[in-house]
Amino acid sequence: MNTGENLQGLRQVLDFTRLLSLAVLLLHGYIVCHAAFRDLDLTHPLIDRVAWNAAQVSFFQEPWRAKAAAGLLLGISLLGARGKKDERLGYRQLLAYLLPGGLLYSASHLLLVSPATRVAGAYLGTTLLGYLLLLAGGTRCSRLLWQRLSADIFNRHNQSFPQEERLLENSYSVNLPAEYTLKGKVRRSWINLINPFRALLVIGTPGAGKSYFVIQHVITQHIAKGFSLFLYDFKYDDLTRIAYNALLRQQDEKRKFYLINFDDLARTHRCNPLDPVSMTDITDATEASRTIMLGLNREWIKKQGDFFVESPINFVTAIIWFLRRYQEGRYCTLPHVIELMQTDYAELFAVLRTEPEIEVLINPFVSAFEHEAMEQLEGQVASAKISMARLASPQLYYVLSGNDFTLDLNNPQAPKVICLAGNPQKQQVYGAVLSLYVSRAIKLVNQKGRLPSSLVFDEFPTIYFNGIDSLIATARSNRVATTLAVQDYSQLKKDYGREQAEVVMNIVGNIISGQVSGETARQLSERFGKIVQERQSLSINSSDTSVSRSTQLDAAVPPATIASLSSGEFVGIVADEPACPIRLKAFHATILNDHQAIAREEKRYCPIPQIRQVDPDTVQRQYRQVKQEVRDIISSILTKGSSHS
Repeated sequence: MNTGENLQGLRQVLDFTRLLSLAVLLLHGYIVCHAAFRDLDLTHPLIDRVAWNAAQVSFFQEPWRAKAAAGLLLGISLLGARGKKDERLGYRQLLAYLLPGGLLYSASHLLLVSPATRVAGAYLGTTLLGYLLLLAGGTRCSRLLWQRLSADIFNRHNQSFPQEERLLENSYSVNLPAEYTLKGKVRRSWINLINPFRALLVIGTPGAGKSYFVIQHVITQHIAKGFSLFLYDFKYDDLTRIAYNALLRQQDEKRKFYLINFDDLARTHRCNPLDPVSMTDITDATEASRTIMLGLNREWIKKQGDFFVESPINFVTAIIWFLRRYQEGRYCTLPHVIELMQTDYAELFAVLRTEPEIEVLINPFVSAFEHEAMEQLEGQVASAKISMARLASPQLYYVLSGNDFTLDLNNPQAPKVICLAGNPQKQQVYGAVLSLYVSRAIKLVNQKGRLPSSLVFDEFPTIYFNGIDSLIATARSNRVATTLAVQDYSQLKKDYGREQAEVVMNIVGNIISGQVSGETARQLSERFGKIVQERQSLSINSSDTSVSRSTQLDAAVPPATIASLSSGEFVGIVADEPACPIRLKAFHATILNDHQAIAREEKRYCPIPQIRQVDPDTVQRQYRQVKQEVRDIISSILTKGSSHS
């Protein structure tokens, strides 16, 4: 038992052993250097008698044996030494005592070449100094802290976890090579987006590598696998060049490339998003009206349902559907809608009342006009007229009034790759029109019996798409893969409202996130779950040292880790499917891009081709033609009405 009496007895035994070691060493020195002691008259008959008897013992007859015996006794006495642990004490300090001490103690007998007094003194001094150094180093060994705490101050080894190292590929997958660290060892892995139809959300602050490491691979791999593509390129032409050249590499004669670009009319196709063929009932007009008005007035998104928000939307809906019904939709374009809105109230309402299907929509406006409630009427209509007037430019009219292609990109008879060119400097204007293209295209894409298609939206919050949640929820069965790139959850929340942003965050199946912080990092950390991590604690006192180890569940990827990711380093989670289950869905890895190969490929890129020669006169002529056609519509209807009366 570890009682006080036993500990005291142990100390006495150790002290006796150490004294015995010292006695053996002193007696050895007296015997070996007896001649020198006699010359100095330092002998005594009693000591000589003891030394004579001891010299008959075998290990005193050889110097090294006596020193070895003294050293062995010293080592035994040090085995039970106890000292207070010192965290500052290291191996180098111990070696500074033990190595010189061992060297002096073991090699000092080489000085015994002569019994001279001077040599004997050097031998005794060297041996005693070596002995004292060994004693000092040995006692410090008991104070050394052998059990050190982990040097992983950022807990990175604990936060590492196994990840998918197999390449899982199918006809629709996007596969990204990567590497990750597991318990300090770098291993190769794969990020397998085997079910892109469950939507992919790519998050990361500017410079995190969303486009370079993720989105460009989504574009190239989907085009290589025969997908039709709809791409919103916010910073044109970064992604458009990738898509165009990826299509050229496939040498696919069936899939055609189309581009909408309001800044360079020579390199843009013309397309009417309000194509009457695709607008089958008035709900299509309502959806188009809501998209264009909320795109122009982003603050209205959070106020949907208010009187002064719904009234302008109904007003624009009525005009769109009137043009759709007039002469089978011959003039159903957004430029004609804008021009018709600017007409005088008396003429406008007289024209609109000729279409029975929109009578319910325009009745509040007509009633206000007839009762001369002009202040109310202006409140209902002026916001729509002012907002739409921002789109009244010759360039927009030219592109929006043409019909080079339709937006049914995944039509088996005519598959397409369609790119929309954004412009950060003109986002307020272009964003609303591009949102209308997106809304109308998705209406046509999300149908059964079509080709697999990929919808890629770079900087998604810069456009407004009403119903993105329903698209993600229903498009999977129609083989529509949706990729949304955002910088942060707060950005999505600001532009779409909290409810819509939460729905988007929660229903996407695949998430790849670069560096983000704040609420976004916390949400992602919770989504990635927890893993078992080791914990270690150390307790030091004067008599003992205790080390305790335990395990506990902790975040696999803490928010602080997500906030400090490097460019190209991503965390995320992937979705699987019944035909190919994935057990290890979460990842924290660095995506591996072959930078030199990508650079060589970019040098070989073909520029976006020029589609047609467009001079300013042509654009102005189209602009004036739209205005004239609207005047002709009004004149024709009013003339017909007066003749009937």
